[in-house]
Amino acid sequence: MSSKIISGIQQIGIGVSDVHAAFKWYRQNFGMSVPVFEEAAEAALMLPYTGGEPRSRHAILAINMQGGGGFEIWQYTSRTPEAPQFEPQLGDLGINIAKMKSKNVEATYELFNKRGLNVLGDLQNDPYGKPTFFVKDPWDNIFQIVTSDSWFQKRKTDLPGGPNGAIIGVTDIEKAKKLYSDILGYDTVIYDEEGVFEDLKGVPGGDKKVRRVLLRHSKPREGAFSPLLGASEIELVVALNRKPKKIFEDRFWGDLGYIHLCYDINGMQALKEECESNGFPFTVDSANSFDMGEAAGHFTYIEDPDGALIEFVETHKVPIMKKIGWYLNLQKRDPKKPLPKFMLKAMGLSEVKD
Repeated sequence: MSSKIISGIQQIGIGVSDVHAAFKWYRQNFGMSVPVFEEAAEAALMLPYTGGEPRSRHAILAINMQGGGGFEIWQYTSRTPEAPQFEPQLGDLGINIAKMKSKNVEATYELFNKRGLNVLGDLQNDPYGKPTFFVKDPWDNIFQIVTSDSWFQKRKTDLPGGPNGAIIGVTDIEKAKKLYSDILGYDTVIYDEEGVFEDLKGVPGGDKKVRRVLLRHSKPREGAFSPLLGASEIELVVALNRKPKKIFEDRFWGDLGYIHLCYDINGMQALKEECESNGFPFTVDSANSFDMGEAAGHFTYIEDPDGALIEFVETHKVPIMKKIGWYLNLQKRDPKKPLPKFMLKAMGLSEVKD
């Protein structure tokens, strides 16, 4: 019986209205410039979250060679993606904000302002004393730029690396920690604070009283892609003086906004048993293998206690160098062992340069 390995955040799913325009914006401003796969197809297995019908979509998975997770940039093609009927506020239930890591938050802040991006509020310190700020993309998704010292390749750029976490609205911190701390391994509390916070004031609902808990891993990550994915963090936020709404209430997975948080894992059966015994059964299961043409593997979904979608992907095949047809079969390797750095770097050879 294999045990589970959670290597890190593989990607964060972002529902947009124009997948190619979004890919361009994300690579120019966030360095998400390496497409791992691009596919137009039906999302046939997501029926619990797409109104019981398979829906057509176009998706691009893009990564940043500085490290961090990827973006699964996702656009419905069989229907018009819907925005929420209300402006989501900090602490509303689901994935509120993606965290993007930066080597120098002040330099990224200056660059984004110089470019005229939609920077929300000023540069502030978080409760841990680290500089941070927020920026909104043209599709109304909010990103937090945070300090990190976990890098795969350090490039001479003030652009951030890939996503290294998320702010997630929940109703009950202790219930949420049963998933995020006990199963996903974010077992270290960096801060647990209550109040109105200066660093959140630029964000809708950020001027109201919240409890916020920042969680990280105490142990370094293992697995094939762990050097590229790097360290990550989850910030749980509870709105204290109002009843939070579900961000995806009356909408489909794949509509506009953060549709899921995806982890790169190994040992799906062990993970399934652990999730089920803790009250988080798989709600979607691709069984043995999905095949997206250029990548293959096994994916599943669970819901956190407030319905946020967490995806797990056990990768079986991945393109290293598409041009020469070099694909890697991961099922024959020691699951704990990281891939050699040259192999991970080779993925960058398909980088799109603007």
